[in-house]
Amino acid sequence: MTVPQPRGLAADAHWFGTGAEALPDDADHSVLIGRIWDPSVDGPAPVAVRGGEVIDLSHRFPTVRDICELTDPAATVAGLDGPRVGGFGEILANTGAANRDHNRPWLLAPVDLQALKAAGVTFPVSLIERVIEERARGDLALAADLRRRMLADIGADLHSLTPGSAEAEKLKDLLVAEGMWSQYLEVGIGPDAEIFTKGQILSAVGTAVPVGVLAASTWNNPEPEVVLIVQSSGRVVGATLGNDVNLRDVEGRSALLLPLAKDNNASCALGPLIRLFDERFGLEQVRELEVGLEVRGVDGFQLEAVSEMAQMSREPEALVRQLIGPHHHYPDGAALMLGTMFAPIQDRDRVGEGFTHKVDDVVRISCPALGTLVNRVRHAEECEPWQFGVRDLMSNLARRELL
Repeated sequence: MTVPQPRGLAADAHWFGTGAEALPDDADHSVLIGRIWDPSVDGPAPVAVRGGEVIDLSHRFPTVRDICELTDPAATVAGLDGPRVGGFGEILANTGAANRDHNRPWLLAPVDLQALKAAGVTFPVSLIERVIEERARGDLALAADLRRRMLADIGADLHSLTPGSAEAEKLKDLLVAEGMWSQYLEVGIGPDAEIFTKGQILSAVGTAVPVGVLAASTWNNPEPEVVLIVQSSGRVVGATLGNDVNLRDVEGRSALLLPLAKDNNASCALGPLIRLFDERFGLEQVRELEVGLEVRGVDGFQLEAVSEMAQMSREPEALVRQLIGPHHHYPDGAALMLGTMFAPIQDRDRVGEGFTHKVDDVVRISCPALGTLVNRVRHAEECEPWQFGVRDLMSNLARRELL
């Protein structure tokens, strides 16, 4: 299936940016890995990006999962060489081209066999928004009124509250007594985090391609997030950027509709690359990252926001411990989205009705340490279907004698 044709603003050949813009600011001092589709073998290949060049690692590691399970992935990759596939900029350009050359490589999401997981309500502002979303049940006008009244009653400064603490329990009791009970209070300030399956293995899309929202959805938004790459042991070995696309009207109707709100065709975007942890970059740096969001629409609408990881109510390591441990194992590791503080309340069409996507919105999620993930919004029903599954991958690797 061909890449959906862009319209308006997204028809600009450079809507997804350049290779230099996609890479971290200190790319020359970063250990970067990802995946490409290699037409010469009709399948995916793990790659390293070094000095702006893309190097094929499939002769040593058939999957990105195999790299991430190493004792020291960054040190191993930094010492590897391999066949040059091409320049990162030219491969990115072919990825986003309206008329992609299927005889040349293009970028894929940078993970393969890892489970796609996400943590929700990890920022205080997202707690408030989820409570509003639930009570409004998809009604934008009611949501605006609830937001005004809730912030007046409880305030927006919940940043110093530790989930599961005695203080958090007191606040929950107070809100319940005030008639503001919500299941989101439990995961927002209770001891147990909300961790859910964002998508199926191999279903994520990468940069410079469409992300999908259901055509029937009238209230939806991007969720710019840092994504941890976690070994099966529970050790974090790298990070990338993600867009945890959300249908707020669907989730607002019922939390039991979370799979429908979160897991649709092209609704999980990751990339552009994984930055492996080394002496220059690790969890300490992740805690201080600021993730920028920019949305530009063909209607002239512009939105800019910043998600500060320092404002998280739960430590990244605490979320990983709730994901992987004696209670649950992931033999191929996981990509864990850490949540967002982005609260999409800026009005777009009508006063008081906040933000929702329109077809061909260009969504740019960026961070100096991780690069830039760029996608344009399409209806999920129109996005390229996910057809290459685990069996296809195993068959392809076996045919290439890489297993």
